[in-house]
Amino acid sequence: MPAIVVAAVVGALFYLGYRYYSGYLASKVYALDPTFVTPAHSMRDGVDFVPTNKHVLFGHHFTSVAGAAPIVGPAIAVFWGWGPALAWVVLGTIFAAGVHDFGALAVSVRHRAKSIGTLAKEVINKRARTLFLLIIFFLLTLVNAVFAVVIANLFVAYPEAVLPILLQIPLAIAIGQYVYRTRSAALLPSIVGVILLYASILLGQALPISLEGVAAADGLLSERNIWVILLFCYTFIASRIPVWVLLQPRDYINSHQLLIALGVIGLGVVVGMDTIVAPAINDTPDDSPSWFPLLFITIACGAISGFHSLVASGTTSKQLDKETDARHVGYLGAVGEGSLALGSILACTAGLFATTAEWDAAYADFGSASGSATTNFVEGVAGFANNLGVPTAIGVIFASIVVISFSATTMDTGVRLQRYIVQEIAEIAGARRISRNILLATAIAVLVPLVMALLPGGGEDGYTFGVLWQLFGTTNQLTAGLALAVIAVWVTKNRRNPVAVLVPLVFLLIMTVWALVINLGEFIDEGQWVLAPLDAIIFVLAVWLIVEAAIALRKTWTARDEVPAEPQPEPEPER
Repeated sequence: MPAIVVAAVVGALFYLGYRYYSGYLASKVYALDPTFVTPAHSMRDGVDFVPTNKHVLFGHHFTSVAGAAPIVGPAIAVFWGWGPALAWVVLGTIFAAGVHDFGALAVSVRHRAKSIGTLAKEVINKRARTLFLLIIFFLLTLVNAVFAVVIANLFVAYPEAVLPILLQIPLAIAIGQYVYRTRSAALLPSIVGVILLYASILLGQALPISLEGVAAADGLLSERNIWVILLFCYTFIASRIPVWVLLQPRDYINSHQLLIALGVIGLGVVVGMDTIVAPAINDTPDDSPSWFPLLFITIACGAISGFHSLVASGTTSKQLDKETDARHVGYLGAVGEGSLALGSILACTAGLFATTAEWDAAYADFGSASGSATTNFVEGVAGFANNLGVPTAIGVIFASIVVISFSATTMDTGVRLQRYIVQEIAEIAGARRISRNILLATAIAVLVPLVMALLPGGGEDGYTFGVLWQLFGTTNQLTAGLALAVIAVWVTKNRRNPVAVLVPLVFLLIMTVWALVINLGEFIDEGQWVLAPLDAIIFVLAVWLIVEAAIALRKTWTARDEVPAEPQPEPEPER
């Protein structure tokens, strides 16, 4: 199958989804109001609540939610064949992710930019809030642990990428200071930032940074684990400072990186006329995990992702300038991530391998697919870049910088969100010393995933990536289903048709609860006595919350014609 045909068909479907389906959601399901005063204005504080241009906010939102997940998940899932992986990416993006991301943002904006966990209390009941916050806490723990491992592995594999990534931090801070203090548009400075970032690739080639010597001298920690510790030290600081200082300006740069990466993949496919050499449906070994339901939690982003609802309701809703911008930021952000997932599928089935035999050797079993997913993508993109005349060595560094940049932004956002969740849980528990102490809450948000990433369990460097990914993917998709439950109840309360929300909701909850049961059995068989109890706890919390949501939805549905629509909260006067 020519890769260009697949790319063209999927691109057309994504365009139609945004053009028509998101328009239906905006007018009939979420009923966006251009006159509504958003929390970014009514609660403006210059730190978290900051009205932001929709294009800039799209860059922040997308790069925060993208990370490595829409790259790694599809790169693993093609093990079952590119057909099922692509089908889920396309259908999941248009009919699930767009509904979920758009809805979480719209509902949060209508409730003073509260997080999806807190919204569960107002929309469902008080118990639902506590249950949801606990599930979100576990999800963010896994998100931050997984992305730290992804970045650390790439630093070890591609030391030439370390220096450009380090230089991106002061570069982003300088751009943030310039834009904030001069009130200038971010477009030109961010383009200059991208040019300087890619110019530093040559410097990275000349000065690769490796901690192998430090690890050898220390004798206690591997190089990967030293990087993991340093990454969490960095996020402790990055998650504490105002969003305009580092998070937003780096997102300006990364949003351009997204377009460049997709452009390299797209043009590389056109110029190289690469053919997909992987089978549409793979004849997997007998001991392989079944793609049903595990495909739907392996592609944990790129089709739908619960982490997106945390970002949409945790940081993005605090920066939305106009309510009508939610369509552009939320739904189009989902389409952007689906496009990145498409790029990952093409890179791992057409860009890297010249023959089916080569692909079969690389994807001989599920463990091989999981262990080499990130490097397969990086080298596949380098192959597309090579079609455009870019030397392979430069292309590899370019692709690794893209993955690391997105992952680092996700960690920044993830730790910031984890701090919010820690404070909310502490407030419920009456632990005011934690809920009102940002330093202590941030320390907890950093230390818990750090310990998870370093715990021995699946290999000499701690849990293997595949093991962590299984539980992360399941918890992530479960969170998406539960967020859809909150959205569905809210839509129903406002006497609108919730079918567009209910269909992906039911599908996701079935797939994720099923996957939790499968994972629990595997963790017990493998003696994973940290992950098995964690899986069991998440399962119990999930079932409990599903029951609470079902009861609330049934009551709301019964009463929808008997009571007036839920009154919308009055916005506070703009300060």
